[in-house]
Amino acid sequence: MPVKVDKICKTYGVQKALDEVSFQFEEGELVGFLGPNGAGKSTLMKIMTGYLAADSGEVLLNGEQMTPENYALRREIGYLPEHNPLYTDLYVKEFLGFAAGFYQLQNKKQKIAEVIEMTGLGLEQHKKIRQLSKGYRQRVGLAQALIHDPSVLILDEPTTGLDPNQLDEIRSLIRTISREKTVLFSSHIMQEVEAICNRVIIINRGNLVTDGSVDLVKSGQLLSRQQVLVELSTPVNEASWKQLPGVDSLQVISENVALLTALDERDLRPSIFHFAVEHGLVILTMNEKQAGLEDVFRELTRTIR
Repeated sequence: MPVKVDKICKTYGVQKALDEVSFQFEEGELVGFLGPNGAGKSTLMKIMTGYLAADSGEVLLNGEQMTPENYALRREIGYLPEHNPLYTDLYVKEFLGFAAGFYQLQNKKQKIAEVIEMTGLGLEQHKKIRQLSKGYRQRVGLAQALIHDPSVLILDEPTTGLDPNQLDEIRSLIRTISREKTVLFSSHIMQEVEAICNRVIIINRGNLVTDGSVDLVKSGQLLSRQQVLVELSTPVNEASWKQLPGVDSLQVISENVALLTALDERDLRPSIFHFAVEHGLVILTMNEKQAGLEDVFRELTRTIR
């Protein structure tokens, strides 16, 4: 089911949480949704699910407007909030039956069995939720979000607080789910989005700052500032590097290797070459550093004021 977010605005008092944010994604996409704390991610996801009304703009699912009162359309979305709301004194299977009751499912027992199988809760289904690890509690949250077989799945920080093994398990589960669902996936872990998403949307201070394929974003084409990794034949002190025109910041990797970041859009390589000639230095290697998603995230979110 295609989803369109069109010029969404939301204000809390005098603070504008979202400022005409627009994007859309198609059926079958697995989209990473990024932004620093306070960027407006959770607010937008609540608006997209119908839990919160926007001040202006609209969210369209398959061409139909999402509103808090449009219960039929809200059934098309499965939502896992950042703080996974669970009744910890209920057994897993009992809780899923409770969640299924909200949707008045005709085949409730079958649906419960299907989501238990899908989320790998078979061995845990007769345990109380409070007895489960954080990873299995997240699985229960995913199961309740899937119980009514929605077309779109919105996950707000589903891997927060998980250990590396639990992370791998939940990532694998999200990949499997995305084969049949359209998924919007919010995370603070850049490597996670790189590993499982095919597209990334970044917002900052309520504004959309980038939207594109993960490969495009990682390519560095969206960065305004070049990074160059230089290895010299002899050590150079930090103060000398900083005298290079156009250098904004410097990371010393070792005594003769440094990562230079440009102040603006200029190409640093000619300056580095002339610097080496003037000081009688031999450049062993000089490579433009390919930006990782984390580099792009830092650059894009620091330039919006």
